[in-house]
Amino acid sequence: MDLSVRTADQIGEAIRRARKARGWTQSDISARTNLRVATISSLENGDAGTKLATLLAVMAALGLEFRVVDRGSMVEIEDIF
Repeated sequence: MDLSVRTADQIGEAIRRARKARGWTQSDISARTNLRVATISSLENGDAGTKLATLLAVMAALGLEFRVVDRGSMVEIEDIF
């Protein structure tokens, strides 16, 4: 799934779609990440206060990759820092 997201709401929707595409519930993600179901729900609902570590844990559980794109060119996150 290739998807560009720019807002917390779009990230949440992308996470929800990826979860549902695998046939998983929020409880399934919770079990794989040791995060509360309420935390998964908050992320999927676009809570802008979600910690980056939480987002990355959920993405890893779903097999998703985090990329930063700069004006159409792929930039590795290590190159930014």
